[in-house]
Amino acid sequence: MHRRLLPILNVLGLVIVVFGLSMLVPLLISLALGDDARSAFDESFLATFVIGLVLWLTGRLHRRELKARDGFLLVVMIWLLLPVFGAQPLLFYLPGLSFTDAYFEAMSGLTTTGATVLSGLDGLPPSINLWRTQMHFIGGMGVIVLVVAVLPILGVGGRQMFKAETPGPMKDTKLTPRMTETAKGLWLAYMLLTAACILAFYAGGMGWLEALTHAFSVMGLGGFSSHDASLGYFHSATLEAIAGGFALLAGINFATHFMALSGHSFKPYRYDPEIRWFLSVVLLSCLGLALLLWYLHVYPDFLTALRYATFNTISMATTLGLSTADYNTWPLFAGLWMLFLSSFSTSAGSTGGGIKMMRAILLYKQVYRELVKLLHPNAETPTKLGGVVVPNKIIYAVLAFMFIYVAAIVLLSFILIASGLDVVTAFSAVVATIDNTGPGLGRVGSATTYAALTDFQTWVCTFSMLLGRLELFTLLVVLTPVFWKK
Repeated sequence: MHRRLLPILNVLGLVIVVFGLSMLVPLLISLALGDDARSAFDESFLATFVIGLVLWLTGRLHRRELKARDGFLLVVMIWLLLPVFGAQPLLFYLPGLSFTDAYFEAMSGLTTTGATVLSGLDGLPPSINLWRTQMHFIGGMGVIVLVVAVLPILGVGGRQMFKAETPGPMKDTKLTPRMTETAKGLWLAYMLLTAACILAFYAGGMGWLEALTHAFSVMGLGGFSSHDASLGYFHSATLEAIAGGFALLAGINFATHFMALSGHSFKPYRYDPEIRWFLSVVLLSCLGLALLLWYLHVYPDFLTALRYATFNTISMATTLGLSTADYNTWPLFAGLWMLFLSSFSTSAGSTGGGIKMMRAILLYKQVYRELVKLLHPNAETPTKLGGVVVPNKIIYAVLAFMFIYVAAIVLLSFILIASGLDVVTAFSAVVATIDNTGPGLGRVGSATTYAALTDFQTWVCTFSMLLGRLELFTLLVVLTPVFWKK
């Protein structure tokens, strides 16, 4: 066990060092603006960099290619430890903030959940709000994918880390012959779209810093904002359209974006089997909920209903989590439907959460396949996706994933209900955190925060966020006894 941990400590230290260096961005912003969070970032950067450097030096003589078990363990350790360092600026600047709440906030940032325990965001230093959304940016594509691009320079391969971290079908996708080039390609697409989002927000009326802060949130599909009223603070249909449009782009597989950019062609979008389902489900839901809100006189006219239904539905379905309305005041069906959409709408390989549209399509096709077999028991009915036959082992894996996903929601919901939460709040909090969506319903709705939860309930939701971000199996496999046997 000791020998297994040493090479892991080496790579873990490198990841922490890189994470510490990322704190220089808000630190420079703090220095430029003269806000009072400078010392918080000074201390956080120093502590993070030194600890990471010590870990890296401790294991540097034991560098080797990571095995499959090493990759799973390293991924879990990174996602458990990085929020500790991400929470430091918050703890240093907000001395009244408990470690539980600070860790929850940092985990929410890195897992791109966007659930917050903080209020009074408008009064926080710009550098603190930038750091919160910068964690979305880092976690959006996965900090591990970023580090994979530099590991070979130090003689450490990152293939196992990459496969453990990336969601769903992306695990077996090679966009370029080398894993490092794959990571660089994904980050190139991610950064280009983020830059475009920053420019669009600035052109839409935001200042540069606000544009940067909200672009990090949108492209990471996180949901943190620098205002308590979220995007509704701006009262701008233009900014809502920009945020909604880029959220839809972030909900598409970044492998598809990369192939379209590198090939200078829109053909990859045409052949991506998830896109048509993703856009159809989300946009039809926008129209349906707009008609419902208009019919029930929630808004005085259809265009107003369409505006608010469209942005908030896209935001929830893509697991962005920004809001322009308190949908706790809408009919319960509307909130539940948007929460339902967040469970499956986004594509595999996107920055969104949930089970991903790929798995939802395969489940639908498998149900249809079983119905056909009832009528024609001897018929050969292979499941196809994008014209390619899907092996039964993938279908079985999807079914197993769905069983664990539903079981986790039920179990964690019962735990929260037993701890004193009402059914709507407990269920929606679990779904919103395991899908990395952010706001739920009831006491954790879009107009409130998770600060109303007890410490125990907060830790349950923190675990739910981590479970969802690592798509269940990556975390659960480390918790099984067989993982620790030779």
